[in-house]
Amino acid sequence: MINTERLLQQFLALVKIDSVSGQEKKLAEYLKDILSGLGFNVNEDDAGEKINYSCGNLIARLPGSRTDLAPLLLSAHMDTVEPGRGVDPVLEDGIVRSRGETILGADDKAGIAIILEAVRVLQEQKIPHGPLEVVLTVGEEQGLLGARHLDYSLLTARWGYVLDCDGQPGTLIVRAPSQDRISATITGRAAHAGINPEDGINAIYVAARAINRMKLGRLDEETTANIGTIAGGKATNIVPETVTIQGEVRSLTDAVRQQVTRQMVDILQSTAAEMGARADVQVETLYHSFHLSPDNPALVLAGRAARTLGLPVVHRSSGGGSDANVFNQHGLAVANLGIAMQKVHTTEEFIAVQDLVQSTAYLVEIIKQAGDITP
Repeated sequence: MINTERLLQQFLALVKIDSVSGQEKKLAEYLKDILSGLGFNVNEDDAGEKINYSCGNLIARLPGSRTDLAPLLLSAHMDTVEPGRGVDPVLEDGIVRSRGETILGADDKAGIAIILEAVRVLQEQKIPHGPLEVVLTVGEEQGLLGARHLDYSLLTARWGYVLDCDGQPGTLIVRAPSQDRISATITGRAAHAGINPEDGINAIYVAARAINRMKLGRLDEETTANIGTIAGGKATNIVPETVTIQGEVRSLTDAVRQQVTRQMVDILQSTAAEMGARADVQVETLYHSFHLSPDNPALVLAGRAARTLGLPVVHRSSGGGSDANVFNQHGLAVANLGIAMQKVHTTEEFIAVQDLVQSTAYLVEIIKQAGDITP
């Protein structure tokens, strides 16, 4: 049913095209040609202009052979994390990985390859289906930027799937967290570190004291907090005047996220004040949480399709956000499908060819059965 070699070669071609966040244009142009060749009407929105990226999101529509069915959304993201330039994929014993100097890019080019092969199978086997809307986003790895700046007036689909999860086919993310990004600049006072250090206020020391007072890591089953970057100082003989830090808070419960964020902000500001410094703190909510109910049409359809193929149906929560967070925030019923990519965001990332094949068969079955569910 699935053309394994074609699927594999499509995936390999995708990962060889550099598309780190902000530089997705070459991949987008490649995908425009492919989607157009498959009969899609392809548009690019203005998200790239809004976030100063090389291109925007792609929105592609394919008419259905069954016009009585509601459009179904299929989505993946085009960008990858670093190190993602010059990916050289290798195939060994049915496993695709990079040679070890870069990530592979299965996150999320496996999702794109699966969507493309599923459409080819539908067309070759003349499988009846409703209209499809494929949305390929930019900047997902930088805080779901593409989805957040997507022109939703261009979408007609009200339900569907993001293919961007590390679980085996049959896995569905039904709950995912919200996230706050915390950015702070602590300003102390410069002085000579050897002649008059007592006249200075060491901004790095202030930051260290504040961070030491915070509860970081896994705070409970639903909530995490982290300080991820810190930068400051000019030379060892200067008491550093400024330091910048960035952190985040995630929680499956929005109220808890807000509470933890407030605590971290209060610690930064109060510690700075105690030590004669100043903390300027900015908080940005990157995306909100979602929790799909068991009767959500996307879950019902995916569950039926999985059972048809004999796949175990696994509903699970995630500690990470995806474009599904933003789609659900805009009123769409969207679940995140597991496509079995492994060790993502590392140079050890890999995916099994058989998992690519099974994920494609699963997506084809979902599209086939979409007419049996009312979104």
